[in-house]
Amino acid sequence: MFCFKAAPALALAILVSPPANASDGKDPPRGKQLVIVSFDGAHDNRLWEKSLEMGRRTGAHFTYFLSCTFLMTKADGGQSYRAAGHKAGRSNVGFAQSREEIQARVRHIWQAHLASHDIGSHACGHFDGKGWSRSDWSNEFGAFNAALSDAWKAAGIEGEQPEGWANFVGKDIRGFRAPYLSTSDGLVPALEKAGFSYDASLVTKGPAWPTSEAGLQRFGLPMIPEGPQQRRVIGMDYNLFVRHSMGVENRKDSTAFEERTLSAFRNAFRSEYEGGRIPLQLGFHFVEMNGGAYWRALDRFLSETCAKADVACVSYAQALPMITAREKADGSAF
Repeated sequence: MFCFKAAPALALAILVSPPANASDGKDPPRGKQLVIVSFDGAHDNRLWEKSLEMGRRTGAHFTYFLSCTFLMTKADGGQSYRAAGHKAGRSNVGFAQSREEIQARVRHIWQAHLASHDIGSHACGHFDGKGWSRSDWSNEFGAFNAALSDAWKAAGIEGEQPEGWANFVGKDIRGFRAPYLSTSDGLVPALEKAGFSYDASLVTKGPAWPTSEAGLQRFGLPMIPEGPQQRRVIGMDYNLFVRHSMGVENRKDSTAFEERTLSAFRNAFRSEYEGGRIPLQLGFHFVEMNGGAYWRALDRFLSETCAKADVACVSYAQALPMITAREKADGSAF
């Protein structure tokens, strides 16, 4: 089961502009061009397999923003989950349908971790937190940590839990993306308290360096030119889905949507690759919209891009030290 709320996604304002030093008339520094691809939801086991294979084949590393209700069935754990402002047992994206489904999912999560992909938090029930307090967000993070800690038990295979799982849950969940990219004033204090390193919930006018706030690096998905009129759209599959077909599944024109998307990705990449080499971020979901047009475009884009010697297709966690090193080399803050 999957759910979007269209209004927040479409009404997102341009929140952050690229800093002045990204284009100041001087020759740009020539560090590696970073490409950062992430997946929200991380639930469909078939798409876990597909994305992991894509990563192996193209050399890309991804960030998977996991929704924690997919680690519990409604009967076995969902009834105790309660998001701020909602009744217990509610989730906008549903729950796992069986313990067998959870078994496959936790094994994919561990496989991704061992392959150096990044697992981040997408909270639990995919609710809009625009009115949430710091305490509300902290409670949601606590529910996420509990669900991930107990996932092998919830799957009925507690005896198979890898030895390093507890350490992974405690130390390696470093990033967050808010459902609907919808935030509140309480989010950053809650992220800081929970020990996160980065937040990827913003939107920027174009590719932009992350900004620092309360010890966090805050990333934004960029608005990129797309289509015949080159109107900007958030570099995310759902926003392209709405642009192309008004959010209504259209398999008939899937190939045309794929070509438009690939062209937009190529042009956004080329602009940075030949310019200031600001990281290019692209967001996806574990749903193949418009007949899989956006996943196919991503596969083609990564296949032709990640093998370049001066390109690194990395997760957010991998990008953080690379951005810090670039900052030190330039002698300036992004």
